[in-house]
Amino acid sequence: MRAAHGAGREVFGYNRSVEGVEAAKVDDFDATTDLHQALSRAADSGALIVLAVPMPALPLMLRHVREIAPDNPLTDVTSVKGAVHTEVVAAGLLDRFVGGHPMTGTAQSGWAAGDSRLFVNTPWVISVDDHVDAGVWAAVMHLALDCGAFVVPARSDEHDTAAATISHLPHLLAEALAATAGEVPLAFALAAGSFRDGTRVAATAPDLVRAMCEANSGQLVPIFDQALRLLIDARNQLARRQPVSELVESGHAARVRYDSFGRTEIVTTVVGAEGWRDELAAAGRAGGVIRSALPTLGSRG
Repeated sequence: MRAAHGAGREVFGYNRSVEGVEAAKVDDFDATTDLHQALSRAADSGALIVLAVPMPALPLMLRHVREIAPDNPLTDVTSVKGAVHTEVVAAGLLDRFVGGHPMTGTAQSGWAAGDSRLFVNTPWVISVDDHVDAGVWAAVMHLALDCGAFVVPARSDEHDTAAATISHLPHLLAEALAATAGEVPLAFALAAGSFRDGTRVAATAPDLVRAMCEANSGQLVPIFDQALRLLIDARNQLARRQPVSELVESGHAARVRYDSFGRTEIVTTVVGAEGWRDELAAAGRAGGVIRSALPTLGSRG
């Protein structure tokens, strides 16, 4: 709401938290605890509905959307895409749905934790699955760009594998690191930058961490197994008084590659043209991003 409002968009929203809604109103934002009212208003205005609830709350929220605003364009900001896709199909809303995932956030929650610049120069994944409607996709693209993000087009299954690697696994590793240190009496007294950075996301609300990891278990388990193999090999090498060069050097090399990773801009694709979804998926897979709005078929002068 903050980012879209800052871009000059008309925004209104629902939250079940009375405290959250009142805080938003104090800041002059249009918010309500009446879900029926918010969705009826969306239906009347044809608004793009953004689902910003944890996975366990999604099925019920989708049922409300189906009952009140079934024809509205629909997106989400959930950190898994396959599980959301399944729920959207079950709700009968797939035709107007395009999945989304802004790759940004903080470990804090609630209205006070909001920041209108949270999305600036960050990746916002928008799904290019076979079902997606070009008009709805373009609407979500414009929202992401208006909020200051750059768009990464991706298929839902590929997103979930990547998210398991760079988001969900780090959450679990941070929890394990924090829990391990919590058993060592002197650890917190000595903790500095490495521990702070390595455990930052462990401050995230536990229910949110559980929801994202459990909803993506099919993609996360193989990634978890791979990380465990690396750690167990290093553990066994240490136990035999052998060097852990393989893990340390391969990890260092991967981090160096990340630091120098370049993102090329996608500029030639026309949304809605033949093969546009496959074209964008391939470009995103290769590191391509969208920084300015792509044309939509039939909209160019």
